[in-house]
Order: sequence, then C-alpha cells, then structure tokens
Amino acid sequence: MQIGFVGLGKMGGYMVERLLRDDHEVVAFDLSEDAVKEAEGKGAAGAGSLDELASKLAAPRAVWVMVPHGDPTSQTIKGLGVALSDGDLVVDGGNSPFHDDTEHAAALGERGIHFVDAGVSGGVWGLELGYCMMVGGADEDVERLRPALDTLAPPDGWLHTGPVGAGHFVKMVHNGIEYGLMEAYAEGLEVLRESDYELDLAAIAELWKHASVIRSWLLELAADALRKDPDLAGTKAWVDDSGEGRWTVFEAINESVPAPVITLALQMRMRSRQEESFAAKVNAALRAEFGGHVVGEPGTIK
Repeated sequence: MQIGFVGLGKMGGYMVERLLRDDHEVVAFDLSEDAVKEAEGKGAAGAGSLDELASKLAAPRAVWVMVPHGDPTSQTIKGLGVALSDGDLVVDGGNSPFHDDTEHAAALGERGIHFVDAGVSGGVWGLELGYCMMVGGADEDVERLRPALDTLAPPDGWLHTGPVGAGHFVKMVHNGIEYGLMEAYAEGLEVLRESDYELDLAAIAELWKHASVIRSWLLELAADALRKDPDLAGTKAWVDDSGEGRWTVFEAINESVPAPVITLALQMRMRSRQEESFAAKVNAALRAEFGGHVVGEPGTIK
C-alpha cells in the first residue's frame, strides 16, 4: 500500500525500512533533512513538509505519525488536519496518552479525517524481528491499514484491541508491566552479585533463558549486556521513564486497582536519578537523634 510516514527516528526509520522491504510505497518526512535523505536512499519518496507529503500521496491518503508524545504529536496531527482531506486517515504510532487520542480523533473528525492509534513495541530490534502492535480505531479504518500492519508485525503480532484509544491504553499497561519485570531482574541480579559466591551473572542469565519459568526477551537482553560488560562499568545508574509507567500507575489509582509492583518499579527509577536522597538523610538524622547512631557510618542491622 501507499503510506505517508512522519518521524524517522530510531523506531520510525526502521519501520519505514521494513515497509519498503515488503514493496510498500512510502512518502517520508522528518524535521531532519538528513533523516529524509537516508529514507530516500532506501527507496522512500522524500518530502520537505506536511503539505508536500500530502501532495505526493493519492487520495484517500494514510499517514503514520511516529514522533515524541505531547506537543510534537499534537502539532503534527494539527498540521495534518490542515494538509489532508475528507476520507484520509492518520495513525498515531507514538507513545501518546490514550486520553489524547479522543481529542485528536475529534479534531480530525471535524474535517472528515479518520484516526487510528497504534501502540508499538519492539524497539530497535523491530526492523528484523517485527513490531508488536496494539491498535485502536474503527473496524474499517484498521482493516484499511491491514497491509502495513501485516508487514510491520511478525505473524500474529498485531491486534485490533478496540475503539480509538484502546491501542495506546493497552500499550501503556504493557510498558507498566515492563517496568516491573525490569526491576525484578535488576534486584535479583544485584542479590546474586553481592553474595559471598563468585557468580558469573552473564552465565546465569544465559542459563535462565533455557526452559526457566522466568525466561523472557528482557532476560536475553540482560544476558547480552552482562556478557559485553560484566560489571556494567560503562553504564550510568540513571533510569529514565517515558511516561507510560506513570500513566499506568495513575490509571490503576483511578480504577482502585492495587498495583504495588509497577508503582514501586516506577519509584525506583526516580530514585536512580538522585545522586543522594534527601529522604535517606532524614532517616539517618532521625536514627542519630533517637538512638545516638553515628551518621554516615554503616552499622550492623539489629
């Protein structure tokens, strides 16, 4: 199929390449001229603006947006609302909050432009392995995208999860679960590392990949990282969050659903960004006040 693509970063650029490999016709636009030229080198038609992108697509058009969530996505969709026409389709494949989908769909709908949200998982490995995609929208709109979805995903790798917003909602929870899994692996491996045994963490992670009940792709990535750098000396202990873990926690609170693992995993990421925790200082000071414990010196747990 013919499809426009806005956003040629790590994910978007690889998605365009995967589409081109399967003989789809892609018109690509990015604020980076170098990114557009790279896409052209792989077979895409380049565009220097949203208007030019629209002019190079045959009606009814389909345009996939793959830019950072928030203002970049909102401004892009607003621009497409002007550049596109009645019957065209916009897909938001970024990590947008599901609440935004309703607003974007309504704004585009005023001009007769259709909207689909697609939560995309797979990272930089998606070019070769495919992308897991959670898709929200009207049946006819999702069906219209089927050729592209079938190319981007591995077999059985995409699902129409429900109406507009459902795709990003499922992807949000997916990322919340990811936070919990990553934290569990991190804590377990640190317990192993600090033990009295001289353990080969890379070998253990590699072992667990085979028939263990905790095997997963994340474990495979942990084994790879530990094999390259056993002490992770080249990695800074700073863990950012894209926002989806926070949104999952907020939604769990809204639904009165206890989600302690995901919540704590999010908070541990926040803790990683503190060079020295003020809360820990308060705790140390209180112990000194009521028990006479020496501040700043490790003691015996009693």
